[in-house]
Amino acid sequence: MQTPHLSALEAKHATLDRRIAAEAQRPLPDQSVLGELKRQKLRVKEEIAAH
Repeated sequence: MQTPHLSALEAKHATLDRRIAAEAQRPLPDQSVLGELKRQKLRVKEEIAAH
């Protein structure tokens, strides 16, 4: 059963994925921004897996 919290986490995960892709497509991607976005995405993924 999908809880509102889990749905919100999945939406946040998808948003972070799109932001990572957008940053990576820039001519000169900012590696520190990419690293932070990837860390955030991993934390969200771990929280989703814990449910």
